[in-house]
Amino acid sequence: VCTRDLLESSHLPGDLEKPLDAMVSRLTSHKGIELITQAIWRILETGAYFILLGSGADSDEGYFQHVRDTMPAQVGVYFGYNNSLAHQIEAGADMFLMPSSYEPCGLNQMYSLKYGAVPIVRGVGGLDDTIRNFEPTSGRGNGYKFYEYSTGRLIEKFYEAMMVYYDRETWRKLQLNGMHEDFSWDSSAHNYL
Repeated sequence: VCTRDLLESSHLPGDLEKPLDAMVSRLTSHKGIELITQAIWRILETGAYFILLGSGADSDEGYFQHVRDTMPAQVGVYFGYNNSLAHQIEAGADMFLMPSSYEPCGLNQMYSLKYGAVPIVRGVGGLDDTIRNFEPTSGRGNGYKFYEYSTGRLIEKFYEAMMVYYDRETWRKLQLNGMHEDFSWDSSAHNYL
């Protein structure tokens, strides 16, 4: 329901068989935006949707507007900040991209887990602390992460996630793993004690 609603509000075809990849971020090198600009065409050639909410330099916004204009049936872009739209994107996305160059904590990966959007992150700072690489054979893990700051590693993890996405039962297990995570203060205080 959330995915269908997001596709409709983004003026994209309502094909629920295609994965919906999303990013909600400032468009800065800190957030790994150059990795996304280098990877976006490889992501789109799989047939996946991509929705971006964020703001940054005119050159970055212009680039993503060009991507949107070139692939209007697959891409939605929203420039600026909109909290309700950010949550709508988290709730409707299948995969959430967060390839930060550094990230002291990070909140969006935790939001995406709760919404059932599988994070694909660079294993740095809080992203490394909160995301465990999914292992289909054991069913353990809550997302995908890579360490080397490179487009190639991001694409590898994206393809790895895509392979699991089409195995609906395993994908649901991965989503539920994330949705059952508890990053609340109750849990943190208990672990501290």
